[in-house]
Amino acid sequence: MEAWILPGLIGFAVVVYLGWGMVDRRRHHAFARAHAAAGGGAALPDAPLSLHPEVSADQCIGSGACTKACPEHDILAMVDGQAKLINPLACVGHGACMSACPVGAIKLVFGTARRGFELPAVSPQFETSQPGIYVVGELGGMGLIRNATEQGRQAAAYLAASERRGDGGQIADAIVIGAGPSGIAATLGLIDAGLRVKLIEQGELGGTARHYPRAKVVMTGSLELPRFGTVKKKTMTKEELIELWEEIHRTVGLPLETGIKVVAIEPDGDAWRVRGENGWEGRAANVVLALGRRGTPRPLDVPGEQLPKVSYRLIETAPFRGQRVLVVGGGNAAAECALALADSGECDEVALSYRRTELARLRAGVRGRLDIAFASGKVRAMLGTQVIKIDKRTVDLEHGDGSVKRIPNDGLIVQIGGQPPSELLKSAGIQIVEKFGEA
Repeated sequence: MEAWILPGLIGFAVVVYLGWGMVDRRRHHAFARAHAAAGGGAALPDAPLSLHPEVSADQCIGSGACTKACPEHDILAMVDGQAKLINPLACVGHGACMSACPVGAIKLVFGTARRGFELPAVSPQFETSQPGIYVVGELGGMGLIRNATEQGRQAAAYLAASERRGDGGQIADAIVIGAGPSGIAATLGLIDAGLRVKLIEQGELGGTARHYPRAKVVMTGSLELPRFGTVKKKTMTKEELIELWEEIHRTVGLPLETGIKVVAIEPDGDAWRVRGENGWEGRAANVVLALGRRGTPRPLDVPGEQLPKVSYRLIETAPFRGQRVLVVGGGNAAAECALALADSGECDEVALSYRRTELARLRAGVRGRLDIAFASGKVRAMLGTQVIKIDKRTVDLEHGDGSVKRIPNDGLIVQIGGQPPSELLKSAGIQIVEKFGEA
């Protein structure tokens, strides 16, 4: 009987090898199709909202290190022995792929050859074309929390090393606009350097993160925070991140003023005057812009959008209990909003409307969960549709063929991005540049 052991093991190994080969070929074909859909090496039709990788085919040796290093997964994949982009729009700019590449074949870029990406022009020290005005975080194209925090910390160090200072009286050394991750880090760095600083925020401490759905994982990796120390945690949810900011506020005593929407930044001698709504004013030698790119939520501009049932963010699912809810948008925010509503089990129906027939902007984890929700019916997929009219109890959706369908609806959540604070940048005379696939 022992004589059969070796042939049996060999046969088993052959079956496993052939099976694995079949699975690998299927994965390869799937990745190849995804790469072709993403542009197939040509200029991508859409630019990601943040940094994304660009792979040099001449330099790539096919090590696969970049695909393994990506924390988001399925942004890059091995196709025909080389790393290829299969879902660049889901990239949030971790930069792990670039660091992992053994031959330097990857660079992180903004925009594509066909579609530009507007950014404030900044120096390596994050200073704009206007002396004393700095841009950090999402407004500068760095949306990832860990990277935005690091930018805020570095910008504070550069600012502290400069000679621009207030007058010791009414003119502060710096005003930081935006109390999100980059703004908090910048403020901590400036306090640590002994500077007189004000931190102002349109909403609440924490910025955009407060608008995320409950229990959303918002960060991976550690944070280096001046005056507070290193925060080491593998993952962090929205609630944990907000608690961290509040702990910092309690411990350090951030010079925070909330409810101030800045409308203009104007020269004031050698300093800057920051004007907010309702007559608020502040003067400082330096200004750090730590704002999000979303700015004011982008409206649909359709009849009925002013109805009370229309909102632009989801904080809690309870207000939508027993309702038929439509989420509008095709990005991660819209998908996670729909999933949060569906997972709560409180809504009568959750549907997702997006003007395109494919959801190309999703991170792999979000896409997988949404595909399951679509298949199970937890979320009704209404792709290739566009809202054209909103009534108290219905919504009219136009399909690609021009037909219009009216569906019952009690609540509508718009998640189609925002209007960047362009006017604020213009008021300060800050130069804007358009990146076309540039590092």
